[in-house]
Amino acid sequence: MKVLILGSKGMVGSSVARLLSTQNEYEIIESSRKDTDLFSKEQTGKLIFSIKPDIIINAAAKVGGILANDTQRTSFIINNIKINLNIIESLIQLPNTKLINLGSSCIYPLGAEIPIKESSLMSGPLEPTNSPYAMAKLAAIEMGDALSKEYGNSVINIMPTNLYGPNDSFSENESHVIPGLIFRMHKTKIEEKAVFNVWGTGKPLREFLHVDDLAESIKFIIENNIDESLLNVGSNEEVSIYELVQKIKKVIGYEGEISFDTSKPDGNPRKLLDSSKINNLGWKAKINLDKGLKNSYEWFLENIS
Repeated sequence: MKVLILGSKGMVGSSVARLLSTQNEYEIIESSRKDTDLFSKEQTGKLIFSIKPDIIINAAAKVGGILANDTQRTSFIINNIKINLNIIESLIQLPNTKLINLGSSCIYPLGAEIPIKESSLMSGPLEPTNSPYAMAKLAAIEMGDALSKEYGNSVINIMPTNLYGPNDSFSENESHVIPGLIFRMHKTKIEEKAVFNVWGTGKPLREFLHVDDLAESIKFIIENNIDESLLNVGSNEEVSIYELVQKIKKVIGYEGEISFDTSKPDGNPRKLLDSSKINNLGWKAKINLDKGLKNSYEWFLENIS
């Protein structure tokens, strides 16, 4: 079975590639921006037509945290729509190719009932700080649905909760919550600063999923020939930002004071996915947050710091 992984050097793509490469039944073809520009229709089509994969796992995207989403709004919507448009259009001539498309839990409305079910899709306004990215992911779902109905391709859209783990993007201002906190707190520790500042009140509740658990869910979907058009994938483990910061502080060994800047936005007050659909099919997350944070920090120390 030929499996083409797009975005294979990113956090999700590299985890999926590591996992599936251990299985003899798969021929894994990895692709990243080094070999193919997915913003180019010609290059995207050339890659896909030359391989004619049985499955495409699309883990390619422009991603970032609250600040990046809110200040780079134009590039977030344009670039993510371009990637998915070029992939979908290329698959029109390959109806037997299955597409597993990675989305984000931010596609769900700001006021969706918690835990958020797949049926909440497009039932209300989006969270303002990341609405361009969310709209691009919603467009990808709609394009995939159209492709499936008109040309027969199997398209599965996976909506993971907040991801973290090895090969994440660790930076000062453009990372998601966990890698951003790890990067800044480690720097604060090294610089021996007495206070570590955190955006917001610390009250929002979040759900986090280790990327290797997500990779396992993709393997599960392939092996069991799951054909649901939309699947939430979460850990069912909820934690406040305050509790998360304390856990990271313990892992890093930072001994200073934690200060919360209440003038900065909290984002969505609570976001927990209802993952009962995939849980009932037989998959559940295995890596708890404490173990996952330790694993992430160890990778950071070996590869980034």
